[in-house]
Amino acid sequence: MTPDIQTIFFDVGNTLRIVVKDQPFIDKAEADLMELIQTKESHDELFEKLEARWNVYRKLSKSTLLDVSEGELWTQFMLPDYEPNMVFANAPRLTRLWRDHDGRRVARPDAVETLKELRARGYTLGIIANTVTETEIPDWMAADGVAQCFKTTILSSKVRLRKPDPAIYHLACRCIGTPEANCAYVGDNPVRDVEGTQAAGFGMMIRIDEPDTLNKEKATGKEFIPDHVITKLSDLLDIFPARG
Repeated sequence: MTPDIQTIFFDVGNTLRIVVKDQPFIDKAEADLMELIQTKESHDELFEKLEARWNVYRKLSKSTLLDVSEGELWTQFMLPDYEPNMVFANAPRLTRLWRDHDGRRVARPDAVETLKELRARGYTLGIIANTVTETEIPDWMAADGVAQCFKTTILSSKVRLRKPDPAIYHLACRCIGTPEANCAYVGDNPVRDVEGTQAAGFGMMIRIDEPDTLNKEKATGKEFIPDHVITKLSDLLDIFPARG
């Protein structure tokens, strides 16, 4: 029987937004980070060190299914050898610059209109995302005019829990007021997003086909089957008709 989906939760990275490689943008982010911390290290020394420390943190967070705050990330993991008060005070800015050194994050071409149409069709929308930044997603929502589309935004950096722990999905359902069986989740990760959604008892899981994510997850050897696979966000409009 087709579940009665009332609420649709979304992942953000590689689902609602993608990364565009923009070298001048990347170069500026890295230069701004170096200037912010007044480093005496060379560019290559600093970023090689940061990448190594970032990988250590990522491995830990994935094994424990817990995330830390931005202040803890930078004072304890990324820059423990720099003056802690300076690092803590600048942690939100450091996080944004660190994210920007991957490239420019932009919404998928059909994201905004699809979100607005789903809301107009009577669905409640929310976000459940693993992220180290507490401000980037809310700022994007405001900039692209979709903040009003979302009733609940659950970020791992704020609630500490991270996908695929079912607890983060249960928390989102309590916040938004919809039982798990009446919720759907849209994400790109073929392991984490599908596993967590199904373990939490969601009524439906939709995976958007994202080649970069698939290539990264091939090595896990795990396989979870979503209810639907889509190639673009507007395909959701074929899955979710107007309610009532």
